[in-house]
Amino acid sequence: MAKRKEDTPPAGAPAWMATFSDLMNLLLCFFVMLFAMSSIEEAKLQEFVSAMNNTFSVFDGGASAIGDGFLISNGVSQLNELDQYINSTGKVADSTTDGEDFEEFEKSPESLEEMMQEQMLQENEERVEEISEALQESDIADEVEVSFTAQYVKLTMNGGLLFDSGKAFLKAEAEQILDKVGVILERYGDGIIEIEGHTDNVPISSAQFPSNEELSSARAMSVFYYLQEHALVNPVNLKHAGMGERVPIADNSTPEGRSRNRRVEILIYNPSAR
Repeated sequence: MAKRKEDTPPAGAPAWMATFSDLMNLLLCFFVMLFAMSSIEEAKLQEFVSAMNNTFSVFDGGASAIGDGFLISNGVSQLNELDQYINSTGKVADSTTDGEDFEEFEKSPESLEEMMQEQMLQENEERVEEISEALQESDIADEVEVSFTAQYVKLTMNGGLLFDSGKAFLKAEAEQILDKVGVILERYGDGIIEIEGHTDNVPISSAQFPSNEELSSARAMSVFYYLQEHALVNPVNLKHAGMGERVPIADNSTPEGRSRNRRVEILIYNPSAR
């Protein structure tokens, strides 16, 4: 009787290996697609490489020793004092990186806001010097008071200089002053310019102006319209408001104080204040 022929294994790789290879190919394609869709900033990559090189020396080749007898090489690590080493490498990184960059990252929103306020204050201080010099050259320094904050530079003109009592029509001499003020404002047309009218606390009641609110608004609008027509100022940046008696700068119980409170203010806002 003939012997039964023994079964021989099929030629080629086992079936499981083919399935495994297909899986690896799919994973490779998946990560290639992820990499293709990502973006790498070369500058940040160079900073990372430099920091790693200075700290670990892993990009120069060879093993690197950490402490006495602790080596990192060929994927093998022995770090019994890992926490201590991480703290020390943080100090090394601080010493090898520009300290100003780290200070920028550590600044809080409050400190950044304070820095912005200081910068705006310095810019407005320079503007005050320029405006004061221009007022001197125009011979109206005695008629226009200049002050400033971080938000704006303020030009203050006495109401009696611009208007008759209880009126909102500009005097002839007031127009001459506003002509010179308008020339100065043209230099700062990139920011918001707001005109505010103010009164004292003495009530007014007339057919034209039932209250101080209406009077202050009308005076602010008179200056607004005059500057809009006679100064090269962008009307989009020009605003007006009537403040009435709500923002006094002096004591209303004295004639001198009431005279100071009757005023028109022009606020030249710093462009950064937007």
